Amino acid sequence: MKKVIIARHAKSSWDNPDWNDFERPLNNRGLRDAPFMAQIVAKLIDKPDLIISSPAVRAATTCRFFADALKYDESKILYDENIYSNGVRYILNLLSSLDENIASVMIFGHNPDITSLFSRLTGEYIDNVPTCGVFGVAFDIDSWKKIDDENGKLLFYEYPKKHFKGDKSIID
Repeated sequence: MKKVIIARHAKSSWDNPDWNDFERPLNNRGLRDAPFMAQIVAKLIDKPDLIISSPAVRAATTCRFFADALKYDESKILYDENIYSNGVRYILNLLSSLDENIASVMIFGHNPDITSLFSRLTGEYIDNVPTCGVFGVAFDIDSWKKIDDENGKLLFYEYPKKHFKGDKSIID
């Protein structure tokens, strides 16, 4: 059994026109949602064997909130710029090349890749994984090389608005 947890970074700021896309930090909503969602997910999963994140500021910051909630040593987070720039096929290749001793991995990235991965890994179509959306998928496989062969079983799908319904502060 192999498990994949995929997270989209929390809401980022567009306040400074001098920031390039890679440098954009989390905005107030993102700073609220990331630790909140990290606590939700920490109740649903065990600490993953490996966490890999895009090094873009908004993804890396979101990742660190989750690492803290999951009691994962932040110095062991792997940052892979290809998650930021190379798309779904790269992430699937990354998964298929993982060490077989790893049973669970958590990846932090960006849309549209995260939404595409949801559909690709579960076989279920979804329009959009919102910012700070997180889903877990289990695969009845013994090797990461087989991850592209079949759909996994969706374990959970969590996102901030699922928990902040009717909360006017969710709109920045």
